Amino acid sequence: MWIILFTNKFKQMKNMAQVVGTDNYLSTLNRGIIAAGLVEQLNGDGPFTIFAPSNVAFGKLSKDFFDNLEKPENKADLVDLLNHHIIAGKINFSELKNGQKLNTVNGKELNVTVKNRHVSINGASVLAKDIKGSNGVLHSLDKVIILS
Repeated sequence: MWIILFTNKFKQMKNMAQVVGTDNYLSTLNRGIIAAGLVEQLNGDGPFTIFAPSNVAFGKLSKDFFDNLEKPENKADLVDLLNHHIIAGKINFSELKNGQKLNTVNGKELNVTVKNRHVSINGASVLAKDIKGSNGVLHSLDKVIILS
């Protein structure tokens, strides 16, 4: 009995791909991660910070927008869009500062705005924060970040 309790208590924490994959509010993002072939990247050592658009965020886009990105011929565009939401390194919510610039894994820059304890990333409000995984942290967003 002690061995069972001990092993259950110390089960390995989910990695970031698993964190996204098991969150019902991030099922659209998960679908995109799978279609883009980013599961292996997010299973990697990291650490990563993911600014994760919620299902509601994706719902604000036209249905055709995301459906078109999921087509095999648009995989590069989907990878690029999703990588706009991933930062190399672990950044907890309390570490986000007004005016801070964050570099995405695809070399784009995100702008952090903090006003009255409200944090936004390129105009997308942070909803849930500090959802931890074994190789990073996730903060959910109310909008999809679209960079040129």
